Amino acid sequence: MSNSGGMMALSQPSQLAAKQYGVTKPISRAGPTAADLQRTLELEKFLVHSGLYESEEEAAKREEVLLRLGQIVKDWVKQLTGLRGYTDQMVEEANAVIFTFGSYRLGVHGPGADIDTLCIGPSYVNREADFFFVLHDILANMDEVSELQPVPDAHVPVMKFKFDGISIDLLYASISCLVVPENLDISDVSVLYNVDEPTVRSLNGCRVADQILKLVPNVEHFRTTLRCLKFWAKRRGVYSNVTGFLGGVNWAILVARVCQLYPNAVPSMLVSRFFRVYTQWRWPNPVMLCPIEENELGFSVWDPRKKPCDRTHRMPIITPAYPCMNSSYNVSTSTLRVMMEQFHYGNKICEEIDLTKACWSRMFEPYLFFESYKNYLQVDIVAADADDLRTWKGWVESRLRQLTLMIERDTLGKLQCHPYPHDYVDASKQCAHCAFFMGLQRKQGETVQEGQQFDIRDTVDEFRHSVNMYMFWRPGMKIHVSHVRRRQIPSYVLPNGYNKRPRPSKPTSQVEEPVKSFHVTEVYGSEHVDGTRKRKNEDMAGEKYDVIAKRLSSSAESHDPISSNILDKSVDILRSSTRNRMCLFEVNRFEVLASNGFSADAMSDAQKVRPVESIELSYRGKNDLDKGIASSEQEPECASNSSVITSATSDGGSSDDAGIESVADCAEDNMVGVEGTVREGDEMGSLQDAAREGDPVARLENTVTSAKGLMQVSFGTVRAGKVLIPGA
Repeated sequence: MSNSGGMMALSQPSQLAAKQYGVTKPISRAGPTAADLQRTLELEKFLVHSGLYESEEEAAKREEVLLRLGQIVKDWVKQLTGLRGYTDQMVEEANAVIFTFGSYRLGVHGPGADIDTLCIGPSYVNREADFFFVLHDILANMDEVSELQPVPDAHVPVMKFKFDGISIDLLYASISCLVVPENLDISDVSVLYNVDEPTVRSLNGCRVADQILKLVPNVEHFRTTLRCLKFWAKRRGVYSNVTGFLGGVNWAILVARVCQLYPNAVPSMLVSRFFRVYTQWRWPNPVMLCPIEENELGFSVWDPRKKPCDRTHRMPIITPAYPCMNSSYNVSTSTLRVMMEQFHYGNKICEEIDLTKACWSRMFEPYLFFESYKNYLQVDIVAADADDLRTWKGWVESRLRQLTLMIERDTLGKLQCHPYPHDYVDASKQCAHCAFFMGLQRKQGETVQEGQQFDIRDTVDEFRHSVNMYMFWRPGMKIHVSHVRRRQIPSYVLPNGYNKRPRPSKPTSQVEEPVKSFHVTEVYGSEHVDGTRKRKNEDMAGEKYDVIAKRLSSSAESHDPISSNILDKSVDILRSSTRNRMCLFEVNRFEVLASNGFSADAMSDAQKVRPVESIELSYRGKNDLDKGIASSEQEPECASNSSVITSATSDGGSSDDAGIESVADCAEDNMVGVEGTVREGDEMGSLQDAAREGDPVARLENTVTSAKGLMQVSFGTVRAGKVLIPGA
């Protein structure tokens, strides 16, 4: 018995190697070395100590909640069946079943995580009235249910609530049968017969989760790697589908693809290869786990050759179940830039870990968002009570992605936004309140012309108008957008403040004229009130440039992902430059809206009331400081993935990985799922060409002249007396 077991264990790698997973051959079939196994043990130990695994008690409670919820929906369907006049036998046979998907189905959920669930019911029970009204009322009257929040107008309609303390996201799908079998096979394409698009999207979550687990070589290695990278993404501020980053299914598909490319790798290897692959991936080439399937049902699938809207997707991550969709359509140019920066950061740390120069905890250090930009948009959300705030906040958060896209559109991509997917609460406010923040900076490498201005007043007005169209709006729900500088971030966001560097006394020869002043545009609520206001000079002297360089260096010590060579280059530029040491930052006056408004600045005792909802920026001269900081903000290329991984070196792990079969093997068929390269009369030629066709700048240039409220770029002479901000 023991000998046969050993034979089976020895034969398993060869069997694994014999099977190809995914649309291309693997990059490497090498297994782990002793060093890889040790690093994997250290990684798993770190994940356990970080509290990423739930207790047995919580796991049992989740199962109990799911059983209870399953019984509730069965009783609900039987009740509706009787009310619709069906026979007693039909009432007896009436049924609904609960499926799970997302992190719970994939086996990577942690303590306190919600459970993504899908209720499948018969054809005569609909979503609009029966689910969002009848079932909603049943749940609302149950003592175990709290924080009930229906979201019927979402892309995938959902009902959110807590059941006995466990967070539940409940979807509904009505399939074309009178009696739903208890053993329904949701992977079978027949469940899609005679259903509408929202139902297809609702069913897709479960179908995708099942397919992912079938398409990875080793489920346990996949789960550990995915759990690790989800934790990393949350710590680095890039885990949020709703704000334009990546959500759970996106990360799952990315990790699954790396598992396919390295079928015999263990989790520590897979984490390292993840960053190695995606720092060099040629977006917008798609990531796919299997070929895209066409079907006679005729549902729309992702195909940029035929659908112009698919050509605009910046980071296509294609779901593996029919109908195949782009799960990351929310990603914008700005959020893709941020994620690529974080991928490079992760790759750098993994290289250090492989060389035993760093430990796993280093990779999970939190991203210092409020030390990464000098200008921010602050979006304050208020409501009459906590329940209203929960629904209002969810709606506003879902629209923040639109604000990012609007700013990209109206500034032709020259003003970059970084929405941060975390909210902050001012406990001192009497009303229910929370705030979101967005970092702002001009695009690196842009030619700066004297007097260039980014006027986003109309952009903010358009955003505010779209938010106020909320169909469940209630009195007291308000939104306020204001511009704040880094040093003006309210105290409730950073209770301990910034680690401000001591400023040495400045020699007289290095003191400039006191030229700082600050002019703001004030926009508030939905009313406009004329008014202007001046602010006092903030500083009476310029700053010593060596001090500026020192601040830049110290930010790296605070774990900002900035390479030392870039810092050194920035320091040299700052010390040698005599004319371009400062960036002229101008915020002109606009009209004041609602004299009784407020901004988040006012929530800090040290700040004055400043109800600002838009800003106008002007820059003069090259911004050397920003130029030095942004190390990887180049536009993603619309090129072939034939050079996705151009080289790799032995890291003390798998020596076979150094060969990385010139990804002509790995990515020559990166588009295989869309029938490879496009031929036979396809005027686009290939998916790469299709991606080029969707160049956002070209599209935006065509819209500037026609759409009301778009940015008007003015290039004039800059007046004296504006704010000089070092490296703004």
